[in-house]
Amino acid sequence: MTRVPVASSLLPTEAPPRPRVLSIAGSDPSGGAGIQADLKSIAANGGYGMAAITALTAQNTRGVRGVHVPPVEFLTQQLEAISDDITVDAVKIGMLGNAAVIDTVSSWLEQHRPPVVVLDPVMVASSGDRLLDAEAEAALERLLGLADVVTPNIPELAVLLGESPASDWESALEQGKRLAAAHGVAVLVKGGHLEGETAWDALVDLSGRSVSDVTVFEGPRVATENTHGTGCSLSSAVATLLGAGLDPEHAVRQAKSWLLEAIRTSSELQVGHGHGPVNHFHHGVLAGARSQAAYAGELWATAAADLERIHALPFIEQLGAGSLAEADFAYYLAQDALYLNAYSRVLAAASMLAPTEAEQAFWAKGARECLEVEAELHRTWLVGREVSLTQGPETRQYVDHLLARAAEGDYAVLVAAVLPCYWLYAEVGATLFRAFEEAGAPDGHPYAVWLRSYSDPAFAESTRQAIAWTAQAARQADPARWARMQEAFAVSSGFEVDFFDAPRRRGPRSASGIR
Repeated sequence: MTRVPVASSLLPTEAPPRPRVLSIAGSDPSGGAGIQADLKSIAANGGYGMAAITALTAQNTRGVRGVHVPPVEFLTQQLEAISDDITVDAVKIGMLGNAAVIDTVSSWLEQHRPPVVVLDPVMVASSGDRLLDAEAEAALERLLGLADVVTPNIPELAVLLGESPASDWESALEQGKRLAAAHGVAVLVKGGHLEGETAWDALVDLSGRSVSDVTVFEGPRVATENTHGTGCSLSSAVATLLGAGLDPEHAVRQAKSWLLEAIRTSSELQVGHGHGPVNHFHHGVLAGARSQAAYAGELWATAAADLERIHALPFIEQLGAGSLAEADFAYYLAQDALYLNAYSRVLAAASMLAPTEAEQAFWAKGARECLEVEAELHRTWLVGREVSLTQGPETRQYVDHLLARAAEGDYAVLVAAVLPCYWLYAEVGATLFRAFEEAGAPDGHPYAVWLRSYSDPAFAESTRQAIAWTAQAARQADPARWARMQEAFAVSSGFEVDFFDAPRRRGPRSASGIR
């Protein structure tokens, strides 16, 4: 039989391990905002940070004492020095200061057009004072058209539209929709300036990159004075995660989760006597910006070992050679039908727990197809055969494990548990079918129809998608949840080995397959 490949052909394509993110913004010598906050945020979310400084400030946690804007010619030199030498995966734009600076940045973006541009329009101070004059605000219109995502707070959103600030969440959301439609840009509407115990944010993305045109994020409002640099930190985190390949919805969701903990743990820093900074490194340097392939690769290290064990089983060797006893094959099919009935319920649970419509639809489709395959097994293979339709111990243990993970209600852990059934089955089937073809696809092979069914490209594509969804869930998981995902995956992977070996282990039976 053909040797099992060391690498899975179903693994996601590897992306750059660390997105290279350029912050174009002003400095904050106290370290809480501006490029200093940006660089911490980029690093905390797994990126490599760079900075082109638009303005120098003299400030601390109590306020700004002075601002110096270097000549725009020097800003151009900074930008060109970076882009002449380093590939920029994402750009975060913060404080720009005046029309000349904005025009300089716009011209550079038009010339070099990095893949991701996130604009945090620093236009209104916490006091409510306007930070840009009319000429600069007009220049910002041009820059909006070059951005992929813009992250205004409530006052800034109003200025960008030439309207009064929204007084409630519904009005702010409507303003975000109008801004997105007017400039063809995704708008992260931030509701932090509104009152109430709940902090509302929403991503308005009309481009089709996100599952929904409007995704609302609801979170608790943290009672703290340490909010210095939250806007800078959020926008640079989003830029980093977009640069790592996440779609806008998941980038925002992960960035918000990270920032919430940074705010919650901010008192640990004890910096300053005013509005202190957030705790950027509350979890150390996060692994959240790792590619899907990195997470899937760790799971594959477990799956590959079990795949080797599966291919060493007499059942698989005899199935491929066509010498497998019919009773053993019939027992395997009967157990598979029983398993699929339960597996469909587990996939339905994954659909109910899934965070996006696309994931919900994928797992629901899988649940339906399980029942269709089960019915087909009974119609074409099991009808007329005297086979026990009682779950064997291996089937029962596997099913109990999956149902227990579904009952826990943790989507990430559940999809990790269901993945081996996709992945190992697809890899086993591909190897068996490849060996069958290399042997000349003999007509007399008793399981030829079954082996040919393994070559279905639709199942291979479904497996790739299941791997991708699981890896995406892993990217959003904290270390503890990722560990639980790995454990659930490993247990299921081991049960896959037992399932293929079950016909041999079931003890004495008659030629018909009945115990």
